[in-house]
Amino acid sequence: MRLNRFLAASGLGSRRSCEELILAGRVTINGQICQNLATEVSESDFVKVGSKRVLPEKHLYVLLHKPKGFLCTAADTHERRTIFELIPTHWPRLFHVGRLDFDSEGLLILTNDGDLGLRLTHPRFKIEKEYEVLLESAYNAVESTPKLLRGVSIEGGRAKAESVRQIGPNTIRIVLRQGLKRQIRLMLYKLGYEVKRLIRVRIGPIRMGQLRTGEWRPLTAEEVAMLRKEPPAPAKVRAVNTGGEVSEEARSGPKPKRAGKEQKARKDAGSRRPKDDRPRGRSRRPGGSARPGINGRRSAASAPKAGRRP
Repeated sequence: MRLNRFLAASGLGSRRSCEELILAGRVTINGQICQNLATEVSESDFVKVGSKRVLPEKHLYVLLHKPKGFLCTAADTHERRTIFELIPTHWPRLFHVGRLDFDSEGLLILTNDGDLGLRLTHPRFKIEKEYEVLLESAYNAVESTPKLLRGVSIEGGRAKAESVRQIGPNTIRIVLRQGLKRQIRLMLYKLGYEVKRLIRVRIGPIRMGQLRTGEWRPLTAEEVAMLRKEPPAPAKVRAVNTGGEVSEEARSGPKPKRAGKEQKARKDAGSRRPKDDRPRGRSRRPGGSARPGINGRRSAASAPKAGRRP
């Protein structure tokens, strides 16, 4: 494993901060100062930062049911409560995968495994997250669901839902693959709704289950393996109704296939104009005189010489 990753796995901070330690010459491998960021480290190497030997910490994976009124941060300048007050203090340094805002609640994953954290948060992996949303007013599925699936512009970009399902007069379930700040609240506000309560009930294949507010439990080895797998392709929803789930593909239909090479070649050949038999050299006017130049002026070669009749 690379040196910066080794140091990050030892609980010394992020990979970027560990790179700063390396470049500053504070890291030694087997007694030799190492400032090469591309250095590979094995389990048999003796790595020290300053005068202290460092060893990778064992990976820890925790599922937390975040209550309302807690911040997803390690410390707050206004002395508000944070999610790390809900877990044992003797645990190694953990970070939260994604976040929930102060007024939201539901599932959070805490870990010290940076690779898994990247997999669950980077947009290219498209990990689904499901939310149950209680609204102040009744939800109009016929009018609002297509707009949520098509997407609305909010602060931070264009936000869209992957699926929307109405489960009560003013309660819906929304599945997202994006992670824009306060995305659900801003999307619904744009459509005229106020969010009364927002709970995340699923992250990828992991569901809340019987986990109560403020409680945590370790993820099983099977659950961690499931999170590492490629996400399955979204199911096609063919039946559309006001109370059922509506997917983006069901709303817009299948995407048209791209034209093959042969079809494209025939199209290009048909769009070409037939060639004529005229020579591509300089055209001549009747009588052999040269064509006038730009703006009707004759060229210098064809202009009459001084002192002679034109």
